[in-house]
Amino acid sequence: MKSVNRIKTAVLVSGGGTNLQALIDEEQRMVSAGEFCPYKIEIVISSTKDAYALERAASSGIKTEVASPYSVMGAEAAKRAGRDEKRLAVSDKVLDLCLAHDIEAIVLAGFLTVLSGAVVKEYSGRIINLHPALLPKFGGVGMWGHHVHEAVLASGEKESGCTIHLVDSGCDTGKILLQRKVPVLPGDTPESLYARIAPLEHEAMVEGLKLLSASLSRQS
Repeated sequence: MKSVNRIKTAVLVSGGGTNLQALIDEEQRMVSAGEFCPYKIEIVISSTKDAYALERAASSGIKTEVASPYSVMGAEAAKRAGRDEKRLAVSDKVLDLCLAHDIEAIVLAGFLTVLSGAVVKEYSGRIINLHPALLPKFGGVGMWGHHVHEAVLASGEKESGCTIHLVDSGCDTGKILLQRKVPVLPGDTPESLYARIAPLEHEAMVEGLKLLSASLSRQS
């Protein structure tokens, strides 16, 4: 019988890392219970040096790296660079780190840099992203965090939620893997709407990585 290996995973973050924590907690729960966890978080890469997600990773013994425009390009070059140049520099650093650690899957868990260039091609079909709305609506450049929830409320939508999708060369345009939905209630604010979506984000993030890991295991 063919043995099934755990998929070596990189998680990309920019902020508090609550979705990263959900992935860590599920991995630890399954391993402690003697269950097979299909993924193994090998490295956490942050686009900001002060992200609390880095502390979450370090406290669980997971290697961390920072891939910000300043750390990758240097302060002076980063100040002069345009948005696309900075995105590409960060993306190339992510690719270098992933290849160095034999990473098989990449998870964007609140990563605020849009990946571009070679990493998207090298890891085609192996990168998933969490988006805090029901794609294909409310996606694209600028649609992150509270901006998404503000747009949902302004549109008069009756429901919102979160989406796990594959990453392609566009922005929030890849194949949808799963979604979780909540109703939009009268009097909702961006904060109250987010508070209902957040627990579903954690569940969707875990399920999405399990689905991707299982698919990659079957292909190997």
